Amino acid sequence: MSDSSQDDIRIIKKYPNRRLYDSRTSSHLNLADIRRLVLEQEPFQVVDAKTGEDLTRSILLQIIQEAESDGNPIFSSNMLKNIIRFYGPFQGVLGSYLEDSIQSMIDIQAQAGTQSSKAWRDFMHGQAPMMQELMHQYMEQSKALYQNTQNMFGLFGGFADKPDAGDLDTKKSGDEE
Repeated sequence: MSDSSQDDIRIIKKYPNRRLYDSRTSSHLNLADIRRLVLEQEPFQVVDAKTGEDLTRSILLQIIQEAESDGNPIFSSNMLKNIIRFYGPFQGVLGSYLEDSIQSMIDIQAQAGTQSSKAWRDFMHGQAPMMQELMHQYMEQSKALYQNTQNMFGLFGGFADKPDAGDLDTKKSGDEE
């Protein structure tokens, strides 16, 4: 076993012909194989074979897109539109929030000791309506907390009515309202 954690990361090379090559096993992979590595929590990195550029996020997004096309998607069209709206000054906030929320769900599964068991999957499938309602309530509470925090700090006070260009010029010159 190697002392360097970098040596533990499985390197997957992506070639111009869009083929993925696992340098550890000397074999070609497809997106289903990469998804399996994710599910097995195998550390890996996908790099461009020619430039060495990290392509991991791009490949993971392809896997999500493929999964969203099959069966019951996680992301509704409305949710995707809302995520797109968050790109810009608030994307860090949304990204952190989503990451923390998903990590909380993973932690809950791990604490139950049934993260990958068939019993847990069967239970969750049977409890889907109840869990959806609980998640809805959780999200509503999180939304209210977020809005209350923003209101407390007055971060959105100036956005209620967009000022026209004349109002901005007046405020820049130091005039009081």
